[in-house]
This record gives sequence, C-alpha cells and structure tokens, in this order.
Amino acid sequence: MKGLRVHLFLVITLVLALFLSACSSSESSGSESQDGKVTLRFATWDVGDDVELQQKLIDQFNAENTDINVVLEAYGGDYDTKITAGIGAKDAPDVMYMWNYPQYKDALEPLNPYIEDRGEEYKANFYEALWNYNSVGDDVYGLPVGYTTHVVYYNKDLFDKAGLDYPKAGWTWDEFQAASEKLTNKEEKTTGFAFPGKPDPYDFEMYLWGNGASYVDEAGKLEGNLNSPESIETFEMFHSMLEKDIAITSESWGDTEMKSGKVGMIINGAWYLSAFEEAGINFGVVEVPSFGDTPSASIVSSSGIAMSKDSAHKEEAFRFMEFWTGEQANKERLSFELPVLKSVVESEKLEEDATKKVFYSMLEQSEGHTPTSFITEDWSRLSDDLELVFEQIFNPSTRVEPKDAINSVVE
Repeated sequence: MKGLRVHLFLVITLVLALFLSACSSSESSGSESQDGKVTLRFATWDVGDDVELQQKLIDQFNAENTDINVVLEAYGGDYDTKITAGIGAKDAPDVMYMWNYPQYKDALEPLNPYIEDRGEEYKANFYEALWNYNSVGDDVYGLPVGYTTHVVYYNKDLFDKAGLDYPKAGWTWDEFQAASEKLTNKEEKTTGFAFPGKPDPYDFEMYLWGNGASYVDEAGKLEGNLNSPESIETFEMFHSMLEKDIAITSESWGDTEMKSGKVGMIINGAWYLSAFEEAGINFGVVEVPSFGDTPSASIVSSSGIAMSKDSAHKEEAFRFMEFWTGEQANKERLSFELPVLKSVVESEKLEEDATKKVFYSMLEQSEGHTPTSFITEDWSRLSDDLELVFEQIFNPSTRVEPKDAINSVVE
C-alpha cells in the first residue's frame, strides 16, 4: 500500500511538472497572458550598447501597443546556435534577426501576403536591391533593417604626395591600376592597394558582376560561368597587380595596412568609417571601378528581421516588424546603420553626404545581382572549393595561373 502511494505521488508530481513546463513555454512564446496581452519573443544578435538602444525602442513599442508585449532575447555570439536549437525544438522566437535566408527559409514565414496588404508604396520605400537579399526565389522572408555595400577607401595624403587627383565615380579598373602604380613607392614602403589573401568567396563575386560574369547562371551551372573569359579576366587582373607589386595581400581585410598609412586603397564596407576616423587617417570613399561600359556592382551585406512560421501570433509579429523597420527606428539607428528607407535617406539628406551617398550609389548600381549562395543548393561546399582556389591564385608561395585553378573547380 505504501509502495502504491509513493508511485501515485511520483506520477502526480511528473504530470504537474509537465503542466507547469508547458505553461511556462507557452507564456514565453507568442501566447496571451492573463492581462490579455500577446507576448512576442524577439531575438537579436547584437550586444552591448546596441542592445540598450534596442530595448528602449521595444519599451516604446510596448507602451504604444497595449495589446502586445515584446520580450528581447540577446543571443550575441551564440546567435546561430540558439536560433538553430530553437527551430529544431519548434520553440523559435516569433521574430528574429536574419541574413542567411537560404539556410533558414524552411523555418520562416513567407511575408509576401503581409507586404502586399500594405500596398506598393510600402514596399517601394525600401531600396529594391535589398529585397533580393531578404528573399529566396519569389518568396520574401525578411524586412530589411540595415546594409552596407563595398566602396573604395583611399588615403588622401598618399594621393596628394603622389600628385594624383582624387578618384571620381565612374572611374575604371585601368585608372585604378594606374593610381595603384603611382602610389607604390619602395623607398617609402607604400603600396597602392591591399586586399585579403583569402578573399571571402561571397564578397569576391561582386568583381565578376562588374565584368558581366558570375560564379553560376540562374540554373546554378558553373561551366561557362565561373570559367568564362570575363570571369578569368577578373581573376587575372588581381593576380597581375600582385605580380607587378602594385598590390599586396593582407591577412585581414586590408584595414590594418590602411590604418598604418602605408596603403593607398582598400575595398570594403561601411564598418571601417569610424575605425579610420579614430585612427586619424585622412581618407575618402568612391565607387568601385568599372571595367568600362558595364557599371560596377557590389555585394550587399544585409541584415533583416524574419518571422518564425511557428509563431502563434503572426499579425502581431508583423506589426512589430513594421515598427522595427519603420522611419523612426531607422532614424534611431543612424549613428551606426545606413537607413534602408528612401524616405529617411531623403529627410536626413544623406544623398548630400559626401561619404554616405557613395554607399547608396553602389546599392542602386547593384540591383538585379543575386549572390550564388542564394542560387546553388550546396554553397557551403562550393565556397570551400573557391577559398582553396583563391589561396592558390593569390598566395605568394603558390600563385598559380587563374585559368588553371578555376578550371580545376569547374571540372
């Protein structure tokens, strides 16, 4: 009899624990609390001061929307691990920061109906090129939050010393190489151009776009694309600058060499604006050079926010997403993020800003280009193969001919 009572006690305890666990999970994931509010979980990858700013915006949203309570979850460096685990357990946040849509798309809610419901003017206020990076195929999975394109950073002091005019929009790779040659001075230990010795394949494809090429076509075919004459010509140009000693490779992104004042130009995103200012570098930015008649293009490093397809309150989640990507939130992030709304760029007169307007010019030039990572089914393997090829082409100890190295990947 005593054994039976103990058994019943254990069963009741287990049932009660499961009940309380279910209640706890439900309350934290898109449910209605006792006060009638819908609770939404929102995951961010940011840390530090950025999280404080985000919490202030969320507090404002919660105050203005008495039927919704958004709870911020800051995952920091464990972001992908926690998002993946949440998706696997069907306990993903209702709304989450996102960039790798091809990887997570099956767990995300397509947003096309919500966007269409807001009308054409709503969608048109975002820069068109950004939708390309928040979609997979015809399905839109995210609303743009921030972005950067790549531009050429140049050291004005070195240009002045070499007697060079500052570069202007529309310049060509021939002019870029001529400037790099004049900026290179062995006695002064200065070099015209620095770029990563192991370029990120995702980024490097923009140079092929500028020459009318790409890694693959719309069907994901490498043959005739990665090894096209235009593609090989692009790799050969970078290879040639190294061979002529008017360029060097960097173990970083070239920013370390730029900060030393010994490199005339690097190509990268907006991340380095404040870093170069703090380093005291007298620099300017200009559009990436063109190959001639074809406008240059840039890869876009874009962040967005997406909705879990398992969210129990999708309409409320989209209302919060609208707020997070709206005009006020764009303006609140002006100190560290390039706005994604045309109306904010216009009201803040960013097109008149000598530096920021270059990033917008590159953004508009880059419409219509889709990274291969959004097309091919096995980008991870192809990226690994391309990294190996890049090292063979650009590493001083190997520096093989681009055509041979590229064909080895295609075959």
